[in-house]
Amino acid sequence: MRLVGPVVRRYDRVLPSLCREEGYDSARRGQQFKGGIDSPDVKGLPGVHVEVKRVERLNIHEAMQQSIRDSEGRAFPIVAHRRNRDKWMITMQAEDWFTLYREWEAGRADVEDWKAAVIAAAEKRSAIAG
Repeated sequence: MRLVGPVVRRYDRVLPSLCREEGYDSARRGQQFKGGIDSPDVKGLPGVHVEVKRVERLNIHEAMQQSIRDSEGRAFPIVAHRRNRDKWMITMQAEDWFTLYREWEAGRADVEDWKAAVIAAAEKRSAIAG
């Protein structure tokens, strides 16, 4: 079953809302019908082209190809996806992930702080899940 109309628009607002909760206040729903670098599914995340998929059975390769094509090589293409009652997931190409990770790692002054942050995030996830 393919969702249409108001249901799709409601789902398309969920990820921008999550982005704002995470501190990205300019995140908003993009134009869904246009395609290309100027119309990601979520606007307000500079350097990232977001393709949003809210389906039970996602063909991640097709979704990623759509994001790559629409990013036109000018932004990191990602697919933000989730099934009903699941958490949002982000899929990206490995080389893009390593680029981001290297940049993040270079900015970290203390590996112990990083380890503590990872442990705290894992504990938070466990508390929420359990």
